[in-house]
Amino acid sequence: MNIKSSQTLVSEALSEIKTISTDEAYQMSNEDKCNLIDIRDVRELEKEGRVEKSNHIPRGMLEFWLDPESPYFKEGKLDMNKEMVLFCAGGSRSALAAKTLKDMGFEKVSHIDGGFGALRNSKFKIT
Repeated sequence: MNIKSSQTLVSEALSEIKTISTDEAYQMSNEDKCNLIDIRDVRELEKEGRVEKSNHIPRGMLEFWLDPESPYFKEGKLDMNKEMVLFCAGGSRSALAAKTLKDMGFEKVSHIDGGFGALRNSKFKIT
């Protein structure tokens, strides 16, 4: 069997999606121009903390919570007209998730370079 490695999938996703810096994300968040979405597992949030004003949507539920046709759709949780700015711990899962949202038809989607590790060392407040 010939399968693509996870790193290949991440590299392919990175070539197709928009990657932004923590400073860009901070500005967008402060100007209320995005939905800041933390896709890390709940155990990661409990251990490492969370970014103030971010929304937690576990990676495994992202497509379902953002699909208006899904029984799991979270009506009113996010502004569907704003950019979806995703982050995970380091940037790999959020790259794959951003590509999936693009594949679903979302036009305004990006992910944060360096993920939570970079956010922890930025202007964002960690709670």
